[in-house]
Amino acid sequence: MRVVIAEDGVIVREGVAGMLRRFGHEVVAAVGDAVALREAVAEHRPDVVVTDVRMPPGFNDEGLQAAIEMRKADPELPVLVLSQYVEQTYAAELIDSDHGAGVGYLLKDRIGEVTEFVEALEGVAAGRTVVDPEVVRQLLGRRRDPLHRLTVREREVLALMAEGRSNTGIAREMVVTEAMVAKHINSLLAKLELPPDSDDHRRVRAVLAYLRG
Repeated sequence: MRVVIAEDGVIVREGVAGMLRRFGHEVVAAVGDAVALREAVAEHRPDVVVTDVRMPPGFNDEGLQAAIEMRKADPELPVLVLSQYVEQTYAAELIDSDHGAGVGYLLKDRIGEVTEFVEALEGVAAGRTVVDPEVVRQLLGRRRDPLHRLTVREREVLALMAEGRSNTGIAREMVVTEAMVAKHINSLLAKLELPPDSDDHRRVRAVLAYLRG
């Protein structure tokens, strides 16, 4: 395989490159930031990309965001992300891209398992999805969102809230009393873990949760 590696740590970058070469793969570029990663991929059109999450200049999630952008531009580009932690929002977006084909997210601890790591990379290049068990655990926990705790009636109330209805309007639509609507709203706010907060409007936050769900 022809591989592009993006990792700001020189020791890790050279270690991964050397490891892949020992297994017969060609490292066409090994770079240290997200800008150079994009340029290397555009120049070399590799068979697979290996990238860290946190990279210069901000050391936040530049590598992962670059991976997502490249996957959007070329859904068939295989990408394996390495990280010391699970960045849930972007990890989910990356794994969901192109139905998860040819994508992987591993924690850096896996690099020490040389054969396992190389097999994972080869699997991603072949179009498979390879996800670290810890990443799966955290994403599953994230996707078991509080919306699933709501009853059918509470979801109906929340849907009407999302349409901008007042309690009076919701009561009229559902043919119930305003007191019953208030009871449903208090219940769903509690289930969505939205306690009273002077800085946030709980109804707005509940609607945002509904729209995201």
